[in-house]
Amino acid sequence: MTPGDGLIIFQGMQDSTAESIKSLEGFDIAWVEEAQTLSARSLSLLRPTIRKEGSELWANWNPRRKKDAIDDFLRQKKPDNAVVVKANWRDNPWFPAVLEEERRLDLQLYPERYPHVWEGEYAKAFEGAYFARHLEQARQEGRICRVAVDPILPVKAFFDIGGAGHSSDAMAIWIAQFVGREIRLLDYIEGVGQPLGYYAHEMRRRGWKDVIIYLPHDGVATNNITGKRYIDHWTEAGFECGIPIKNTGAGVFRAVRQANLRRA
Repeated sequence: MTPGDGLIIFQGMQDSTAESIKSLEGFDIAWVEEAQTLSARSLSLLRPTIRKEGSELWANWNPRRKKDAIDDFLRQKKPDNAVVVKANWRDNPWFPAVLEEERRLDLQLYPERYPHVWEGEYAKAFEGAYFARHLEQARQEGRICRVAVDPILPVKAFFDIGGAGHSSDAMAIWIAQFVGREIRLLDYIEGVGQPLGYYAHEMRRRGWKDVIIYLPHDGVATNNITGKRYIDHWTEAGFECGIPIKNTGAGVFRAVRQANLRRA
């Protein structure tokens, strides 16, 4: 209870517990902590519940991805009656010296995670990711920018095939073009647990219906459900497929490592 005879409750909003939010009535304010973890389903249950005249829905979060439910709703779709404020360490008048030391340390030692942790940017590269430092260096050097598609040269799509389940590895598709000595990455498509038709539709929707598809070595493996090879599905969908990339195996990386050790 509050001094004004109000009531404050704490309600879990995981998908398994969010259904109970519908039984609430008469609440004026809902405040969502760590709202970046709120699922689209939980948000869709919360919004119609907090609908008392003059009620408000508050959320605070550190942005991860544009497709996170709260980010998509408030920053991408931008409802007319929403107020979105970006605030970070610069806006804290009591920002202590110990945190300033931590901030500078992250900027020096972990530049790949600094923009997300301290500046409120989307999590574009994660600490420990194989190319994280290279991506951050490319960003600082201005090598990440919009590039034009050469209308004469072919456009290629390189696949990393994911699993079929919702907890499987993600399917990743890089759309690229080789122009002179440059490799121009034009687009990126990712999904988890989606059928092949989803990716075919997404590539056509983005204008990549004429790409040449390059699959990894398991692209010629037979699908356990359909009995067809993965490459056959794409051919039947009307896409041109190049020769699947051979499996180089872990031995190549071991050989490189041993050669480096010998040089040392």
